[in-house]
Amino acid sequence: MAKRIAVITDSNSGITQEMAKEMGIFVIPMPFVIGGKTYYEDISLTQDAFYEKLKNNDDISTSQPAAGDVLAVWDKALGDYDEAVHIPMSSGLSGSCATAAMLAEEYGGRVAVVNNQRISVTLRQSVADALALAEAGKSAAEVKDILEKEKKESSIYIMVDTLKYLKRGGRVTPAAAAVATVLQIRPVLQIQGDKLDAFAKARSEKQARAIMLDAMRRDMETRFGGAEQIRIYVAHTNREEAARDFAKTAAEELGLEVTYCDPLSLSVSCHIGPGALAIACSKKIDRYL
Repeated sequence: MAKRIAVITDSNSGITQEMAKEMGIFVIPMPFVIGGKTYYEDISLTQDAFYEKLKNNDDISTSQPAAGDVLAVWDKALGDYDEAVHIPMSSGLSGSCATAAMLAEEYGGRVAVVNNQRISVTLRQSVADALALAEAGKSAAEVKDILEKEKKESSIYIMVDTLKYLKRGGRVTPAAAAVATVLQIRPVLQIQGDKLDAFAKARSEKQARAIMLDAMRRDMETRFGGAEQIRIYVAHTNREEAARDFAKTAAEELGLEVTYCDPLSLSVSCHIGPGALAIACSKKIDRYL
């Protein structure tokens, strides 16, 4: 008889507590320290409240979940399931993955921590993939192995509305941010696995959207073997209407329905600010099912 596998992630996946209940999974809320007080994503910190605090220039810092909070979720899950697969945000963007791997050593193989370098909509897809693999009878160790084999099979491009927040985090110099503001440059960033990098510069949002769609089309054709092999997603920071419009354009131009159109993780939003649009994809894992 196949073991019952619990699937656990964190709120960087974009999966809310309500969605988690519907999916039958567990989501650990990411903590944020704002003005010396700790808030938890989707628990005591809503998207709207976060962006209001960001707009007010409140001092916001990200943190990884406390070890006790992680262990409490694992223990709860293992009360009902035989094993657990824990899929945190990319190890290149947070220390939470390394911490979880260390904690899992005390669980005798019952908790498999997946380091597949995903975040936001691509992390949400990893959770859906884990559920499908568990349903197909895979063990926690087998799910971990498959998801880590597939870790490079995803891509994210993000158009940033302002360099203010990247400057604040030290990712661009004040001089470069000032020049970009004067020239009205819209930077396009990329996440390919474990870090956020510069990709291109655009002089308008229209051009930035076109750059992202071209990049996604190129990835689809050269990296992933065609449209039938991938799923695409759109994400945003506090721009839902624009994201819906971009998703419609992306579906038309790439010939694929958009699987998810979600807010970006607040952890990413801290660094890039409001007004961003993103497009992402990941390769299907159907061959393992």
